[in-house]
Amino acid sequence: MAELVIFGGTAEGRQAALAHPGAAVCVTSAYARELLPADAYVRVGRLNAEEMLAFLQKEQPKKVIDATHPYALQATANIAVCCRTLGIPLERVSRPVTPGAWRQEAQHVASPEAAARAALKIRGNILLTTGSHTLSVYTAILPPERLWARVLPTTEALGLCAAAGLPSAHIIAMQGPFSAAFNAALYDQLDIACMITKDSGQPGGVEEKVLPALQRDIHVIMIDRPKEETCAEKR
Repeated sequence: MAELVIFGGTAEGRQAALAHPGAAVCVTSAYARELLPADAYVRVGRLNAEEMLAFLQKEQPKKVIDATHPYALQATANIAVCCRTLGIPLERVSRPVTPGAWRQEAQHVASPEAAARAALKIRGNILLTTGSHTLSVYTAILPPERLWARVLPTTEALGLCAAAGLPSAHIIAMQGPFSAAFNAALYDQLDIACMITKDSGQPGGVEEKVLPALQRDIHVIMIDRPKEETCAEKR
């Protein structure tokens, strides 16, 4: 049993794990596990609501920290419901939004589908920096030959690229975050006309992606964060 359970997979989750070495940490992938200390108590794999409830019942923690990604809305909702059901205090680590006047120059949309439809109106090459799990949304709406995707260097991510029909030469498998200079060089190399990103904050390097894009008159489409509707304590 662990006195503290951390649902992580983000930079904030890793920081919380380092700050609480005796905690149980839940991540969704082997890749996320590699970024944690070797001696940490880690549970790897996606949990649905029932599995999450069973895990928390087994561990009987005195507190839970939700340090999942700002876009992992279902996971956050499930964590909140499980903690409420079991009467476990919950702390939600909310990643701050990166401020900047550049935010007004991006086109803001609510979903990957809306982003793909907005990109239909832009001519030229499109760079996706939104992860691998929604690639099929883009290839269902946009010609795959127009798309380049930057994804994590994992077997799962490469499999999702292939399943979405993305040309292998259009896959950039690398671990970020990346500097503005690196992003600028990538935009120039691929002759990017449109870049799609999430509003992932400083740990996600959003400003370093957007600023060099705007400097090159690249159309930036930003998927806004979903609103969280939980009764969790926030920090």
